[in-house]
Amino acid sequence: MQAPDPIYLDYNATTPIDPRVVQAMLPWLTTHFGNPSSPHVYGRRARAAVERARAQVAALVGAEPAGVVFTSGGTEANNHALRGALRLRGAGRLVTGATEHPAVLAVCRDLEREGTVTTLLPVDGDGRVGAAAAARAIGPGTVLVSLMLANNEVGTLQPVAEVARLARAAGALSHSDCAQAAGKVPVGLDDLGVDMISLAGHKLYAPKGVGALCLRPGLALPNLMHGAGHEGGRRPGTENVASIVGLGEACALAAQGLQAEAQRLQDLRDRLAAALLADFPEAVVHGAGAPRLPNTLSIAFPGRTAAAILARLYTVAVSAGAACHGDRDVGSHVLAAMGVPPLVARGTLRVSLGRMTTPAQTQAAAAAIAAAVRAAA
Repeated sequence: MQAPDPIYLDYNATTPIDPRVVQAMLPWLTTHFGNPSSPHVYGRRARAAVERARAQVAALVGAEPAGVVFTSGGTEANNHALRGALRLRGAGRLVTGATEHPAVLAVCRDLEREGTVTTLLPVDGDGRVGAAAAARAIGPGTVLVSLMLANNEVGTLQPVAEVARLARAAGALSHSDCAQAAGKVPVGLDDLGVDMISLAGHKLYAPKGVGALCLRPGLALPNLMHGAGHEGGRRPGTENVASIVGLGEACALAAQGLQAEAQRLQDLRDRLAAALLADFPEAVVHGAGAPRLPNTLSIAFPGRTAAAILARLYTVAVSAGAACHGDRDVGSHVLAAMGVPPLVARGTLRVSLGRMTTPAQTQAAAAAIAAAVRAAA
């Protein structure tokens, strides 16, 4: 008999597609196959579906529908935001956080090869950027500030609104990678005071391969790619209608009961943490002193390695500190920037809960993780 699938607690890596999202997508994978650029009824139906999804995405982040550009995901949205801003404003300084996702940091490194000067904002022991460091870094010559709202590894929430005010005062554009935050905490262009927000569908129960870049009214960026005039001339390529519909539906669902779901996940996360700390008082919860995503627990077990723990953890699916690094065995640049000692960082697990997580699963996961940690000693 085949063993049951493990309990899934790796929602920060990717979320399952919500069944309601699947149902919304199905007609656009079968009956409604038209090209949104076609003038006949098949095309008009597809165009109407894309525009409805655009309005749903805009509603989640407080944008105007005209400011939503559909992309292949968060990575493309980040690339378009950073490269577009630099092309729009010209040479200058780009300021970002030391704990950003590689989808931002790798773009910065590539832009440096083209002559852009990048400043990385340091973080404290909880992974949070300080206002004083941001104020020192942002000034004349700064053309763009990019600061993620929620860290994908430890869940720390950054002071994006405060940093965006500094950027605006310096005449710089501002961007926030909100891929991990959207659907978990409130996200809004006006509330954050930023010019651009990036979203990734597979982080909020939509399919992989779809995302969005949301722009404030009046901001027009140079294109990242060139071709025909899709997406109002801003992104070439026939729209991925089914996935765009899925993203729109996922955003609409995320907006419903956001606070209640956040509280539910935080309660489950805190119970899980309490159970593990009761068994292992020496364990370290990263980012515990800062505001965090309600679903995220980054916990280290000194004296063990994450690899050894995961090799003995058969019934729960979690990450070794982080995901999104392919098949490479790399250390966490986030934990390093936070000043976490390497021996502690090596024993870090990232546990991330989601919409389908139940109290019974959380309780069972705590017991299974504790057993794996003991066996890894």
